Amino acid sequence: MSSAVGYNATHMGSTPLETGLLLQPVWDLVRAKQQWMKSPFFPVTFSLVVYSTFCLPYIALDLLAKKLPSLRKYKIQAQSNPSLGMMASCVAQTLYNHLVYIFPLSVAHWYWRPVQLPPSAPELHRLLLDIAACLLLFDFQYFVWHLLHHRVPWLYRTFHKVHHKYTATFALATEYSGAWETLSLGFFAAINPVILRCHPLTTLLFFVCNIWLSVEDHSGYDLPWSTHRLVPFGLYGGAPHHDLHHMKFKTNYAPYFTHWDKLLGTYSALHSKSQ
Repeated sequence: MSSAVGYNATHMGSTPLETGLLLQPVWDLVRAKQQWMKSPFFPVTFSLVVYSTFCLPYIALDLLAKKLPSLRKYKIQAQSNPSLGMMASCVAQTLYNHLVYIFPLSVAHWYWRPVQLPPSAPELHRLLLDIAACLLLFDFQYFVWHLLHHRVPWLYRTFHKVHHKYTATFALATEYSGAWETLSLGFFAAINPVILRCHPLTTLLFFVCNIWLSVEDHSGYDLPWSTHRLVPFGLYGGAPHHDLHHMKFKTNYAPYFTHWDKLLGTYSALHSKSQ
């Protein structure tokens, strides 16, 4: 439920001594494509390509799991499997939202705020800290937004109900939502790097991370290498956390981390068969 609407290109005023030497070759490769990156077509293309790339492995799993019990055991709701029609409906909704809503905003951003790419790469430690800060800020914003859209019946019926069409999650359902949800959550993702004054490379990598985590959350699979298994102390909920939200509706409102749900008493745990 996160789309790349645009990115901040604020130059942080780096001096040669502050240049991220480890990341400079990567940033030089990115800047070699800056004419494409500055075009209004880049945000939409970037978002769709990254999203599709992350969805493809889970689409393959859904197709193979129908016949392979060894894969199906990792499915959180083993009795459910998306049909080709369900997948096609989600793809159509994603394309519609990007072309009808996100692309015009990309054109407006390109016209009123042209992108400027600084010559220097960010320092590695700053990049990692900024990505973590963006994810934590987005997690809080989404939690508040999500809680309101469940606690206020009019908001749920009018805007958020679309996303809850499927009670068993699958990757392509990640961006199955209406215009308001797509744009408001996309706005949070786009504005946070601006608020935190992130380097453009940091912003791009944050978008990649955010899209990946969102797809994984909706994948419907609890795999041995899933993110929630790699983050210690139960700080990250992952696919079991969000899948339970789609099953019960009134629990687990945070998209990624668990602290807000635990603090406000909206946390529930799901113990999957693969544990």
